[in-house]
Amino acid sequence: MAILGFVNVRKLLLELAQHHSVDEVLRIAVQTLGSVSSVALVRAWLIEPGDVCAACKDAFQCPDKSRCLHLKASAGRSLASEKVWDYVEGSAFSRFPLGIRKVGQIAASGTPLEVDEINVRDRWLADPGWIKRERIVGFVGQPLICRDEVLGVLSVFTRSPLEQGTLEMLRMVADHLAYAIANARAFQMVDQLKQQIELENAYLRQEINEVHSFKGIIGKSEGIERIRKLIRMVGPTDANVLIYGESGTGKEMIAREIHDQSDRRDKPMIKINCSAIPRELFESEFFGHARGAFTGAVKNRIGYFQAADGGTLFLDEVGEIPVYLQSKLLRVLQEGEYQRVGEDAVRQVDVRVISATNRNLQAEIQSGRFREDLYYRLQVFPVVVPSLRERKMDVALLAEHFIKLSSRKMNRPRVRLSDEQLQRLVAYDWPGNIRELQNIVERIVITAQPDQVLLELDRAPDTAREEVPAQAAVPLPLRILTENELRDLEKTNMEEALRQTNWRIYGSRGAARLLGINPTTLISRLKKLGIYQPRAPAEEM
Repeated sequence: MAILGFVNVRKLLLELAQHHSVDEVLRIAVQTLGSVSSVALVRAWLIEPGDVCAACKDAFQCPDKSRCLHLKASAGRSLASEKVWDYVEGSAFSRFPLGIRKVGQIAASGTPLEVDEINVRDRWLADPGWIKRERIVGFVGQPLICRDEVLGVLSVFTRSPLEQGTLEMLRMVADHLAYAIANARAFQMVDQLKQQIELENAYLRQEINEVHSFKGIIGKSEGIERIRKLIRMVGPTDANVLIYGESGTGKEMIAREIHDQSDRRDKPMIKINCSAIPRELFESEFFGHARGAFTGAVKNRIGYFQAADGGTLFLDEVGEIPVYLQSKLLRVLQEGEYQRVGEDAVRQVDVRVISATNRNLQAEIQSGRFREDLYYRLQVFPVVVPSLRERKMDVALLAEHFIKLSSRKMNRPRVRLSDEQLQRLVAYDWPGNIRELQNIVERIVITAQPDQVLLELDRAPDTAREEVPAQAAVPLPLRILTENELRDLEKTNMEEALRQTNWRIYGSRGAARLLGINPTTLISRLKKLGIYQPRAPAEEM
């Protein structure tokens, strides 16, 4: 009887066919075979790209450093020390060069090997002392072959002579294991593609619903012509771009134009508002997570980087990324690799990163809130977007464009602005930039009363650009506040700012300016805290 005589082979093969995880099918195979009393050690290697060549002890004799055998599963028990050999990382043989020693030869040739009686003086042995201490007698190795491709090697060391039929029985197990691995990889790829398609579709639906503000860059000012020139220069490259500009200046549109000018235009551009992601979810949102990684992680989830693989990732308000995550973002930019939360596997990704900020990142670096090395990785090519008050000659063009766009979007008659009304738009200083102009134009289209809407604007730039009053030092509380008390205090402070500004968020007289934060950041925090504008009471009949 063969060494597998004590194993229910039929049950093992059926169990292998039921699992869709490579790690799981390998674990089941080696643990089942390793449970046989005469078996000392069972190991499974898979052929994967070389990753630790610089530190590998066999690197000097490795003929092909592009690929090698990676130890993926192990089972067995020592006689000398009662040590359990179920670990993979930290093993002296976690990597094997193809063609080197018996295991490497099996992988390189695709031919099984059986040694009935091991001689400790055999040159192929990596550790003769281990053979002697553990009373190893026999060895059998089978290549894991699926559709004429060698996937890896399954090896067994025994403490008793190999019996007749052992090689054939192990061949049956190896064949089923190889197909189980191939099927598991296919299922994982299908699941990954499904998640990526779902995420891309969500972004496409979002973009369709938003109806892009405009296609291409509108304007004839010197600043806009300079932006067009920069886009033509950097677009076709893969250089990371950092876009500077005030809130509402169209930084996202600039990023879209850069993406459309690149070879990645047929791949997705995934947009992330870094200020809208809760701190505890940053890593999961960026890199994804494995099932069970934390409470609520009921299934595997891909992150933004995987969804944008081959395309572009746009990080809006990049200065909001927590410092603890910045080192992991730096690793992706430098090495093109990352790990999901709760997963040891290292994944490769090819993503171009375009960032945007309205902060002074140099000041953030000095204060310790932003890593200097990440800053230089992101700012390979800086682009500064001018504010709307710096391109006054473009205001009329943008207004006419937004009128046309809003009329079509809202199915309203097209409003014609007089020269005087256009001059009033040009005279305003636009602290909310293009976004504020678009909001004003939409209200003009909705009401069809331009003069009434324009009353909201200050008539002169000097009055529109109010200086933010110097804030007095904030007194410390009489006692230390809890997290919930701080949250309630923040909510109360925001509600008071909104009440004083009559729920106006943008502009020099808006709540965002009063609170000293970006309007988009304020909107995100309002949603997070559940603060909504109260409805006016209905009039009595």
